[in-house]
Amino acid sequence: MKSLSLMSVLAAANIVNAGPTPTENELPKRADSLPTVTASGNAFWAGSDRFYIRGIDYQPGGSSGDKDPLADTTICKRDIAKFKELGVNTIRVYMIDNSENHDECMTELANAGIYLVLDLNNPKYSIHRYEPAPSYNAKYLQSVFATVDAFQKYSNTLAFFSGNEVINEQVNSTLAAPYVKATTRDVRQYIGSRGYRKIPVGYSAADVSQNRMQTAAYFNCGPDDERSDFFAFNDYSWCSPSSFEQSGWNVKVKNFTGYGLPIFLSEWGCTTNGRTFEELGALMNSEMTGVYSGGLVYEYSKEGNGFGMVELSGDSTDVTEDGDFSAFKSALAEYPTPTGNGGFTSTTNSVNCPSEDPDWMVKDDTLPAIPDDAKAYMTDGAGPGPGLKGEGSQNAGSTSTGDASPGSGSVSATGSGKNEGGRPAPPVDKGAFAVVGLFTIFTLVGTLLL
Repeated sequence: MKSLSLMSVLAAANIVNAGPTPTENELPKRADSLPTVTASGNAFWAGSDRFYIRGIDYQPGGSSGDKDPLADTTICKRDIAKFKELGVNTIRVYMIDNSENHDECMTELANAGIYLVLDLNNPKYSIHRYEPAPSYNAKYLQSVFATVDAFQKYSNTLAFFSGNEVINEQVNSTLAAPYVKATTRDVRQYIGSRGYRKIPVGYSAADVSQNRMQTAAYFNCGPDDERSDFFAFNDYSWCSPSSFEQSGWNVKVKNFTGYGLPIFLSEWGCTTNGRTFEELGALMNSEMTGVYSGGLVYEYSKEGNGFGMVELSGDSTDVTEDGDFSAFKSALAEYPTPTGNGGFTSTTNSVNCPSEDPDWMVKDDTLPAIPDDAKAYMTDGAGPGPGLKGEGSQNAGSTSTGDASPGSGSVSATGSGKNEGGRPAPPVDKGAFAVVGLFTIFTLVGTLLL
């Protein structure tokens, strides 16, 4: 059969006009027009090329905004233009509405050569840091799986996060680790059972010195079907002016050498002394590329916490850049993507599970079984997502009584102010406030009765 020329196809579709015929490169692209990214050894790959994440965290309105930036074409087109200007190749979105359509925004990202790293949770559907057992339930997994369904079809979906900073500096938060790891296992199994391409699934950790290495080891130990595909953490320890040694990044590279999975920074960019983004030079240098695969700077828009590079005016198209925008743009240009394979390790390997100690309260690598009511999703699919207006899953278990705890769902930094090192201040812990509030009430009542 004779093949049709591009001109004849366009003519048959009534698209030809008096103007010049578009070339193949000028035709509109689709969301599947970028090569998929895979994890192999301790690195990411786009086809046969080593892939480094050179991106930015993106959630206009923060977690309190309860808004999906990839479901609003006006908003995403406005911001994608700025992403292109910066020169990033990846964005992280902390929260989407899995009941909405994302085709147009994902296509616009693909047209701009930009990938997406997506958090699967939101404040209503997440693992509760202090009451993890009842919050790990079928209703929660239905929402998580529905998000996978919505985004697996886009070739520029780079990876999924099964949790964000659920484990923090409070020792009892480590008891949530088995439930986050079970979610990672379940998502990986769901992807396989549904016949989807193998999208990497991993965890975004807080950079807590007392349990950083235990957390990393925990998500890369045990049977292959329970381990993560990568490990990421939020690191604000390089505060300009600094250096590879002064920041302690050299020690972290040494500690993670031989880890056996891709590692990247899911947040970075200390603000203590202003930001020149000089640390990007280390991330893109051979001193780190054998272990790290880049990172995502925190963050795009100003959300009242001292971070952000642009000021947004609600849903309008107005964007006001500040000095950080031009500084990050200059850094991306000054420190380009490395050539070659960066000294990666070709083999993937597990590590020993961490032992229980005063900073790590997990006894072994035994994970909770998937809830019985969720097993059918593996064969039948999850069905429509509940979206951001759903009733939530925190109380869907047998004993859960609290709201989502910070970091367990979406944006890790929505409060005002900063911690030492320019790290975003954590959001309000609703569950903790509930306990403190009850204690205060009982104390007052007791005083009045005396």
